[in-house]
Amino acid sequence: MALDGISISCLVHELNTKLTGGRLFKIGQPETDELQLTIKQGREQYRLLISANASLPLIYLTEINKTGPLTAPAFCMVLRKHLSNAKILEIFQPGLERIVQFRLEHYNEMGDLCQKYLIIELMGKHSNIIFTDTEGKIIDSIKHIGANVSSVREVLPGRTYFIPDTAHKQDPLSTTAARFRELLCQKPMAASKAVYTSFTGISPVAAEDLCYRSGIDSGKPANTLNDSELSSLSDQFDLLMNKIKGQDYQPCIMFDRDMPADFHPFPLTIYGDDCKREDYDSMSRLLSDFYSKKSAHTRIHQKSSDLRKIIQTLLEKDYKKYDLQEKQLKDTLKRDKFQLYGELLTAYAYQLPAGDSKAVVMNYYTNEEITIPLDRTLSPMENAKKYFDKYGKLKRTNEALTTIVQETKAEIDHLESLMNALEIAVTEDDLKELKEECIQSGYIRRKFRDKKAKFKSEPFHYLSSDGFHIYVGKNNLQNEDLTFRLANGGDWWFHSKTFPGSHVIVKTGGRELPDRTFEEAARLAAYYSKGKGQDKVEIDYIQRKHVKKVAGAKPGFVIYHTNYSMAISPDITGIREYQGGLQECEARNNP
Repeated sequence: MALDGISISCLVHELNTKLTGGRLFKIGQPETDELQLTIKQGREQYRLLISANASLPLIYLTEINKTGPLTAPAFCMVLRKHLSNAKILEIFQPGLERIVQFRLEHYNEMGDLCQKYLIIELMGKHSNIIFTDTEGKIIDSIKHIGANVSSVREVLPGRTYFIPDTAHKQDPLSTTAARFRELLCQKPMAASKAVYTSFTGISPVAAEDLCYRSGIDSGKPANTLNDSELSSLSDQFDLLMNKIKGQDYQPCIMFDRDMPADFHPFPLTIYGDDCKREDYDSMSRLLSDFYSKKSAHTRIHQKSSDLRKIIQTLLEKDYKKYDLQEKQLKDTLKRDKFQLYGELLTAYAYQLPAGDSKAVVMNYYTNEEITIPLDRTLSPMENAKKYFDKYGKLKRTNEALTTIVQETKAEIDHLESLMNALEIAVTEDDLKELKEECIQSGYIRRKFRDKKAKFKSEPFHYLSSDGFHIYVGKNNLQNEDLTFRLANGGDWWFHSKTFPGSHVIVKTGGRELPDRTFEEAARLAAYYSKGKGQDKVEIDYIQRKHVKKVAGAKPGFVIYHTNYSMAISPDITGIREYQGGLQECEARNNP
């Protein structure tokens, strides 16, 4: 989701609270379309990142100091000339436009006190950072827009700055209820679209949420809404505007599983209760977390694409092979019938005339008549031998196929566990460890002269509500390491009963686990399994001393008996992640 006018109003409120009265200490331009301002406010120092990137325009406070080029770009030099040590008098947003304006006070070359404006337009491909004087004359901009690019407005030094009104939208903060109803009644389009095309600063998601809160179908044409529906929508619209005017913001990120799905200054009800929500006290921190998590997830997904493709190709091949082998194995079930035919023909051979196409005899096992097809060219005993030969062939096939099917199923389970590990990988070291497992398993060749990969990938580490440390393996190599190296015999081991997934270890320290810790560990085992999309996942748990490694099996594959089981939701809300790593755990085990 891009920044809409409502999100910018929340951000402007935060910037005003923290930066008004501060002075510009440093001005940098780390990218061609990006500024970083360092602002001193009393004893505090803030870094403000401003991006006019066409695909991701942003403005937020950050702790990261980005370095610029050795030679500052022209726009940066202009700002340094005019605004070094300038005082921020005011930060405001015109209406709910996607615009942030800084009113700045500084001394000019003659020593006179004067004011300038730094205007940030966050409008997708039309985003820009514009520097003007008090009369609105453009001094410079980070992007120069000539008449050949835009016929609506030129953004060039010497031109007068104005906000183009190309969409003819209304300011929602000053709109009356009557005007709201009048505008919507004129539009033969979906109600949500009628809202965001009529008023500035309202995104499609915010408009959908307004309709949802009003209890109306967002796809229903706005000009067909009845009085009750219009009143409900108008009331929710007024409620939202009053919250903005009162600066009653509740910034939050909505998560679809682990992936950040959306953000907004107010909770979005359209996502329902199934979507996890994380609240923030700072819009800047929200934006920083949202885009860093989003970009990290995207980056890891992109870097894992080659590995994902290899594993998926092998899986599809094995799925087809397994289905064919299962069908062939099912066909061998006819062997017992052929054995029976052979036995009965041998027993009744002296009674059967030669040249018949079938034999009707008594089955002495069930005392029922049975019809046996015969080859007319063969004698009864030769037909019996033919059926015994078929039985022997199918028996040998069954014995061979049973082993092959088990091997194919084990291969599928291993590949599915690798695919699950890819889904939960969060760092490049996780991917390196997965690649190493693929090399060891023979799925990928190690490149010539390549040494064994060195990585620092560590398992997920959680702390239960009762203070017990819980470790979750990210892949099969970690699973095996956790189970057979880190865990003691008295520690507890958890794993999904039916789905590939992570080994979960709870370090007991010789203490008895409370029920709540059992449930939290089981929830983690369900969440980090292929069954995380299910309502309930069945989890096996047992003390580590009863878990055994199978000789010759793939990494992470174990056997166990006399286990306990529970069906639990794969929801890990409220389980706290712990920042300590394996070294800390080993230090606790070996003081």
